[in-house]
Amino acid sequence: MADSYIQQLFAERIGGANYGKTNAIYKFEKIKRAKRAAKAAKPDVPLIDMGVGEPDEMAFPEVVEALYAAAKDPANRGYADNGGMDFRRAAAGYMKAVFGVEMDPETEIIHSIGSKAALSIIPNCLINPGDVVIMTVPGYPVFGTHAKYLGGEVYNLELKEQNNFLPDLSSIPEDILRRAKAIVVNYPNNPTGASATREFFKQLVDFAKKNSLVVISDAAYASLTFDANAVSIFQVEGAKDVALELHSLSKSHNMTGWRIGWVCGNPLLVKAYGDVKDNTDSGQFLGIQLAAARGLQDPSITRAIAAKYSRRMDLLVGVLRELGFSPKKPNAGFFLYMPAPKAAVCADGSRKEFSSGEDFSQWMISQHLISTVPWDDAGAYVRFSVTFEAHGESAEREVVEEIRRRMSSCRYEF
Repeated sequence: MADSYIQQLFAERIGGANYGKTNAIYKFEKIKRAKRAAKAAKPDVPLIDMGVGEPDEMAFPEVVEALYAAAKDPANRGYADNGGMDFRRAAAGYMKAVFGVEMDPETEIIHSIGSKAALSIIPNCLINPGDVVIMTVPGYPVFGTHAKYLGGEVYNLELKEQNNFLPDLSSIPEDILRRAKAIVVNYPNNPTGASATREFFKQLVDFAKKNSLVVISDAAYASLTFDANAVSIFQVEGAKDVALELHSLSKSHNMTGWRIGWVCGNPLLVKAYGDVKDNTDSGQFLGIQLAAARGLQDPSITRAIAAKYSRRMDLLVGVLRELGFSPKKPNAGFFLYMPAPKAAVCADGSRKEFSSGEDFSQWMISQHLISTVPWDDAGAYVRFSVTFEAHGESAEREVVEEIRRRMSSCRYEF
């Protein structure tokens, strides 16, 4: 079929006249294809999916019941816009209860339709053509993608294990800093699982003030802590002068598909976000906001979810160490990030060498039907997610024991 004139109309930001013609296969599409092929080749072996970065359980019953009640109330049927003071007040209460941080629900908090939506909107508040945003890699690219859509540039700042996967701010070139508008950080981090400290956040706030930067702190996993207290950038004095923090109920309350979170911090930045958001969407359904408010009123929900992930981490880390890997249990979240092996020598005498995390991840799917996610942005690493499908502690142990059984058929070289 010949190209129509429509082919010539696509914006350059998505490929222009070549949109749709590339043969490139992206990471997550490769994983999907590999999973389909592995299941077709071994239909009797259940796939263990350690790649999915979303909770394996429903939202808590009281949250579901609150949605049911709110959905029946005609008062909630209209546009939400940037309103929903019940949710704002609940979010402020959660910030106080979990992080010890005071937030004014009137001026310092606005709901988001999930962190992804917020990360796509905020660049419109800040980025002009030629402006730079500093993004940590490996990481979640949405803010940078939209900055580039607007004619901005992205400077990638690598996260390295020798620095505990915290960015080395002193390594950013002066010419980048002169043009930079914002720096985006994500802690606890996806995919490394690393947590930031108050000391790091103080350093970051001071750095931002010195270089006239806005800090965007993506804190989607911040409340899912195991043994340590939850950390927010706003525990640092002066952070509200320079920062926005993004929170989400997707992970902390098993509400991924509900699309609800909040943006908080500097009042002028919150206002700018609200103004752009008002020209982007009409707000999340008030019923969902009210149900989310019910969940935020009970921080024990988050603690119960975090305890489950901590328990699963202990099981998985123990098995992987027995197999020769050297994983470090994170302090929060549900991602376990570790170097990929250099090779696997299996019981049948075969030897498979891995030049990247992607090589190892693809081999794990095809040979063992264990799905992981490779991250080769800053070294050959692979990410396991402990959100695998299992209901109850006994089922969790069975899944991890099955991982041990499948992987123990090989010896791994590092």
